[in-house]
Amino acid sequence: APGMVKQRGATRELTDMSLSKIGHRFGGRDHSTVLHAVRKINEKIGKDRVLFNQVTELTNQIKQS
Repeated sequence: APGMVKQRGATRELTDMSLSKIGHRFGGRDHSTVLHAVRKINEKIGKDRVLFNQVTELTNQIKQS
């Protein structure tokens, strides 16, 4: 799950890189693997407020660095 969180943040909020490029950066993963991770984490944060808060905090910290 931490990898999914990182991929989700990298994909939608912190970069304009393509899914393929993000997958390559995450150990040569395929774009479809990144897309699956994005969808999965979005589903989970929609159901889990604690996870939503953690992802939001992590995203904010990355944006500030």
